Amino acid sequence: MTDTTSSGTPADRSLERRAALRSRHAQGLTRLMEERADLRGVHALADFVDDAVRWTA
Repeated sequence: MTDTTSSGTPADRSLERRAALRSRHAQGLTRLMEERADLRGVHALADFVDDAVRWTA
């Protein structure tokens, strides 16, 4: 059985999956930070990613 939604090599598909996961996690983190302002300053990396997503939007 072949997958018709993706093309390319397994490495290409892996990169596509990673990009989709990265986007989904960034969206989830941004949503969480909007809902829970009290979390600001708890974890420096989370703050950094949230700020980066906001500046690119």
